[in-house]
Amino acid sequence: MTNRLEVDGVFLEFGVKRVLQNIYLKCETGKVTGLLGKNGAGKTCLLKILFGTLIPNDKSIRINETSLVSSYRSPKDIKYLPQTKLIPISLSVRRVFKDFELNFRDFTAFFPEFKHLYNSKLSVLSGGERRVIEIYSILVSPSKFCMLDEPFSQIMPIQIETIKKLIIREKENKGIIITDHLYNHIIDLSDDVYVLSDGKTYFARGINDLEILKYTPHHH
Repeated sequence: MTNRLEVDGVFLEFGVKRVLQNIYLKCETGKVTGLLGKNGAGKTCLLKILFGTLIPNDKSIRINETSLVSSYRSPKDIKYLPQTKLIPISLSVRRVFKDFELNFRDFTAFFPEFKHLYNSKLSVLSGGERRVIEIYSILVSPSKFCMLDEPFSQIMPIQIETIKKLIIREKENKGIIITDHLYNHIIDLSDDVYVLSDGKTYFARGINDLEILKYTPHHH
């Protein structure tokens, strides 16, 4: 079954500053939806609104045409990887895999360097290693949609390539929304790309649109 997540009519102000005003974004099973925008454009605000942790002045969020009225989100519907630390570092790797109902063998097929860490606490892992486990947990655990906010920023280039393979595998079962300032990876991975600028979303139909929206190497 194909699930569809849509958001529009978002209106968000902080005091007199209008952050988001004319937003439309769609994500569906089998697709990676990329969200690009300069720092401070409101990408994280939009993800938090979708996830229900930020309440805007006005919004319409629907899954399969059913409005999400309350701020509560079922983990079966949406999972979210924030930029900040997600999983308490006092937990063991084994406990994380148990809590998220994940298969450690599948994980180490992608990341063999973690094989000896099964019984370790997250506190002894590096920040990058913890981030890999967080990304995997949100990306692979069962959900209709998952949103990844800056997943690539703390991890090594070789791990970025592995995560990209995982994203391509996982999009068969869910819709994935991803934002990252390493935008070449986003363009590379995404089936659809939206650019957030001046509080509005623009659907980019190709690299030319991104150039018009000042989002290509010439302007970076």
